[in-house]
Amino acid sequence: MKMVDTVEQPPNLSIHDGGESLLKIRIESMHKKLKEPPRLLSSAAGKQTCSIFRVPQTMIDSNGRCYEPRVVSVGPYHRGKTQLKMMEEHKWHYLNALVTRTHDTKSLTLEDYMKTVKSVEKVARECYSESIYMDSDEFNEMMVLDGCFILELFRKVSHVVPFQGDDPLVTMAWVLPFFNRDFLRLENQIPFFVLEALFDLTRSDKERESNVSLQSLAFAFFTNTMDRPEQDLARFKDLKAKHLLDLVRSSLIPESKLQAKSTTKPEKKKKTPSNIIHSISKLRQAGIKIRQLKDEESFLVVRFRHGAIEMPRITVDDFMGSFFPNCVAYEQCHVACSKHFTTYATLLDCLMNINKDVEYLCEQKIIENYFGTESAVAGFVNSLGRDVAFDIENCYLKELFIEVNEYYNNSGHVTWASFKNTYFSSPWSFISALAALILLILSIIQTIFTVFPR
Repeated sequence: MKMVDTVEQPPNLSIHDGGESLLKIRIESMHKKLKEPPRLLSSAAGKQTCSIFRVPQTMIDSNGRCYEPRVVSVGPYHRGKTQLKMMEEHKWHYLNALVTRTHDTKSLTLEDYMKTVKSVEKVARECYSESIYMDSDEFNEMMVLDGCFILELFRKVSHVVPFQGDDPLVTMAWVLPFFNRDFLRLENQIPFFVLEALFDLTRSDKERESNVSLQSLAFAFFTNTMDRPEQDLARFKDLKAKHLLDLVRSSLIPESKLQAKSTTKPEKKKKTPSNIIHSISKLRQAGIKIRQLKDEESFLVVRFRHGAIEMPRITVDDFMGSFFPNCVAYEQCHVACSKHFTTYATLLDCLMNINKDVEYLCEQKIIENYFGTESAVAGFVNSLGRDVAFDIENCYLKELFIEVNEYYNNSGHVTWASFKNTYFSSPWSFISALAALILLILSIIQTIFTVFPR
């Protein structure tokens, strides 16, 4: 008789026990994940020290590739991309020139550069919202290479150091305008204190004697593109900043901060409007004008006085098409950043709904359009305000929004504006109204003489 071997089973094993074992394994795995540090998001991402961010995908979907560098990478986020490698070679050329010059004048070596950056490495890493998977030497080399390239370029543009005759950055006219945009992209930054440390290390005796600051060199580099007077920029020679984008952005925020002080009337509690502000077409129907405000320190200064919104001129061009979205993205990401650009973008988004709204602002010389058609400007402005967090209660234009809405909702203003639009919108309508009035007066006189003849 053939015997069949049987596997001895544990006395209490069941399907239910197998399920419990799998659950236990899953729970152990979850416990491990709870203790693991973030792999992509930096542990410093929510701190005030964190200031260099990846732009949220929703903003990229709205504004396209304006957050990506076109010519030169700065920092880790776009380092090594194929289309940017040519300028990487040029960075080494500039670094070699700087090291050679400072070795002759100050006996500095590359080791001195690396030690300078090494002393701030830990704080520099905390400035990035993503974990940077580079070892210490590689990270510090990147900071030295990118930082010294920026400093050397700033010095050359300000004629502190001469350009070489065969330098392609001079001979090719298209390059420098792209640098102006690339250096002001949120994802394309290194901490400003790294630039300051390298600037102090390499500062020449001539620069010390003339009291040239890093901020002054930076503004001299960007001023041609932004068309800002030198005396205006002189105020910012010691301006504090997180990086270059923050430096230029901060210089455009009015010193007064415009904290909701658009009138001199006694303060009283006003109801916050349910909507932000109507479009220009609707505001004009209510008799509200839009006028140019001259001689102001920044285009962010907006006032409402005597039934008119007053706004300084703003140039809309390729530079602003890159700079403005990056300022809004920075304000949306940074925990301790004011929201001036976000507020202004929301204002423009509400004012400009159709091409005629843009056309009116161009006629009033508030928008100087080098961007394209009125439709292109309207599309750009509307994309700025899309998918951004906006708090009307804490914005610097809160009082303006309240006052404009109060004026708009006043029936007397609407009736008078309607009357003017009907009878005084053109010379012919005025003549027709005047003729009708004369006829009415003559009819009254004729009636009086008929009823009461002499």
